[in-house]
Order: sequence, then structure tokens, then C-alpha cells
Amino acid sequence: MKKHILAGVTALLAGTVAHAQSSVTLYGRIDAGLEYLNGAPTGPNNGAPTGSSSRFRAESGDWGTSLWGMKGVEDIGGGNKVLFHLEGSFNTVNGQGPSNNGLFDRFATIGISNDVFGTALLGKELFISNGVWDFDPFGQSNWSSASLVRGRNWNHSSNNISYQSPNIAGFDVFGQYALSNATSWNGNGTTAQGRADGIQLTYSNPFFQLRGIYDEWRDAANGTLDDVFNYSREYFGGINVFLGQFKLQATYQQAHSSSGANSGGITTTKQEWGGVTWQATPAAALIAAAYHVNANNGGGNATIYTVGGTYNLSKRTLLDLQIATARNSSHANFGLNSNSYGSTTGTDNPLPGHSQSGAYAGIQHLF
Repeated sequence: MKKHILAGVTALLAGTVAHAQSSVTLYGRIDAGLEYLNGAPTGPNNGAPTGSSSRFRAESGDWGTSLWGMKGVEDIGGGNKVLFHLEGSFNTVNGQGPSNNGLFDRFATIGISNDVFGTALLGKELFISNGVWDFDPFGQSNWSSASLVRGRNWNHSSNNISYQSPNIAGFDVFGQYALSNATSWNGNGTTAQGRADGIQLTYSNPFFQLRGIYDEWRDAANGTLDDVFNYSREYFGGINVFLGQFKLQATYQQAHSSSGANSGGITTTKQEWGGVTWQATPAAALIAAAYHVNANNGGGNATIYTVGGTYNLSKRTLLDLQIATARNSSHANFGLNSNSYGSTTGTDNPLPGHSQSGAYAGIQHLF
């Protein structure tokens, strides 16, 4: 009888331990607000805009993408864990999901983690260029470093193989390789994505953080680097300095393409930015930053000046505010929003040489 009782207790404890070794976390972020933009293009519905005006609209994701997801981990012993991560974005204003109808358009990965050797994943991820996020004073919000590279740093890549090393004496390495899945290694027009890859090296300590990134993304149509704002090589170096209530940030970034066939002849852009964040109180932060870009072959240059901040109503809910202006040289038409290269038709790009200013106020909740 005692043996049967002992066996029952042992089975119950084994079930409890097994349950403790596996977990699934559901999480999300909801962001919405109101946006005012001055210098938005106006003109014929089916023709190139001929003037500028102002616009006031409800907006989702200006401070951060609205998203939801789930993460899971199973401890299989010996310092090994099996991981999965699913994450998708949505528009808070109208409730719609990603435009490409991908339920999990940001992450859909599975892999193995080891305490000593690091983490290897397979699936869909944010592209490695998103690693500039930690070094952008406005965290790659809608009006930030992403604007002057026309959204290149926001890419999501499919068919990934990635590796994250453990932290060793303050250093860690992250590498990512995305297959084209085409019969031609770089891409030949038969698949939706060309080859993409990159490597990131980070050093962190309590006083400062350094990061360098190299990446490239090939055109799926022909496997080449023919658009500096989309299909190009990119080099990034950044520093964060932590001084009590203040965080100072400075970076340098370059993008190069072999031809400017799809970017108006522009083959090189050089971007610098810097900013400061003051954590004035545990709840309130003030941010100021400037972003500058130079484009070769007549692409001109532009600078975004911006200030803003956040106020935490709780640990999960914050109010946010940003005021910004984009100043263009005579031939440039970079806007506050990260619009595609080209004319102002169908975009928020200002008229060449014109300025654009705006303000945004919103609320964000984490769950």
C-alpha cells in the first residue's frame, strides 16, 4: 500500500516539475494617437502634387508598432531549452492586421538555446538592421532615423537562420542569414525575397554600450544591390553613454548599392544622428535629437530636428509626445514619415526643397 502511495506522490511531483519546466507568455502593445503634419503634398488625385498643405489624422504606431505575440520555452535539461516566438502587428485605429495578410509578420521562429553556446533560431524575424533601435533616441519611432533611410531599418526577413551568442566579458555577437529560396542563390524573380544577411557585435558595461552592424539585402527580382534605400549594403556604428539620469547617443551609418537603378541614381547615403534622453523623474523622460542624411549623385541632404518625451501613468501605460521638423536641401524631398523614394505622388514626401513639420501625441499600453 505504501509503495502505491509513494508511486502516486512521485508521479504527481514529476508532473509538477514537468509543468514548471515549460512556459508560454502572451504579450502585446497597443499604440494610438493624433498626428498633425504641415507640408503634406497636395494636388491632382491622379497627378503629381503641385502644392503643400496641413493634415490632421488619427494614427497608430507613431511611437511604437501595435503588436501582439506569444513566447514559449521548454527546458529539456543539460542547460538546453527549446524556444518559439510568434509576433504580429496590427493597426489600432482600424483594427486591421498586416497588409501582406501575414498573421505573424514580425516573428515566427523556433530554435534551441544553450546556456554555454548561445541560441540558434529558424523562421521569420525582424531583420538585423533593426539593431539600430537601441541607439536611436526615439527608438525608431515614426519620425526618427528610419525616416531618412526611408524605412530600410524596419525590414522583416523570412527564411532565416540566426545565432545569438552568450555574453562573454561584455561582448556578444548576433548573426543572421536569410535564404532567397530561389534557384539562384541571391534571387531571380521567382520568390518574394532576395538573399539577406548580416552580423552585429555589441559591447556593454554599466557606463557605455558600443555596437557595430554590417548587413546586405538583395533585390528579389535580380539578386543585385540596385536600390540604396532597399537593396544595399549597410554599415552602422553607435554608442550609448549612461550618465545617471542622462543617456547620450551618437551614431554613423552608411548605405551603398552597386547601382541606383531604382533610387534615382543615388548609390550612397551617409547618415549621422545624436541625441540625449533625460529621465527627469521615475515617470517622466524628455528627449531631444537631430538626424542628418547626405545622398550622392544629386540626391541632396536633409536634417530632422525633434523633441519629445514620455510620461508613465503606470508601469504599463505611458503618454507620449513628439514635435519634429524636416529641412531639405534644394533637390531633396525627405519627409518626417519613412516614405519610399520618388515623387510625392501617393506619399507624404514633401515637394523637393520644401520643409515639413509635425506634432504627435498619443497613449501606449503594454500587456
